[in-house]
Amino acid sequence: MKPSIPAILITVLFACFALALRAQAVVPPPDGGYPGGNTAEGQNALLSLTTGINNTALGWFSLKSNLNGQLNTAIGSGTLYSANSNRNTAVGWAALFSDTNGWSNTAVGALALWSNTHGYLNTAIGDNALFSNTGSSENTAVGGWALVNNTTGNANVAIGAL
Repeated sequence: MKPSIPAILITVLFACFALALRAQAVVPPPDGGYPGGNTAEGQNALLSLTTGINNTALGWFSLKSNLNGQLNTAIGSGTLYSANSNRNTAVGWAALFSDTNGWSNTAVGALALWSNTHGYLNTAIGDNALFSNTGSSENTAVGGWALVNNTTGNANVAIGAL
């Protein structure tokens, strides 16, 4: 028994339809089209933005309080939550959480530079690195809990835990 052309055609059409269902885009689509070159994805990410430009916020409440800060990158839940400043990079849960006026800081790791409010040019790499830092500047901490108790000291370098 030889299959007819319509039966083969119908089978091929069903196969194509099944594959097309798998090739759809992400639903819901990522947010985009923000003015000023801003990108945000996550609940309340860049929620307060007014005139800030070239910010990237990925994660729940990341860069939530930023009004006019620019050139910030926040990746992770609560990163740069309080920030309204410029040129900060935060990667990891609640990194640079309290930062309000600090600038050019880099925090990588959960709670890195968590207490920083107006310190600048700090680098914290590791969980809780420079956790208590508030207004000190130009510190470098690499390692979990490195310089965890530093509050106002400037130009410190610590490599290793605690």
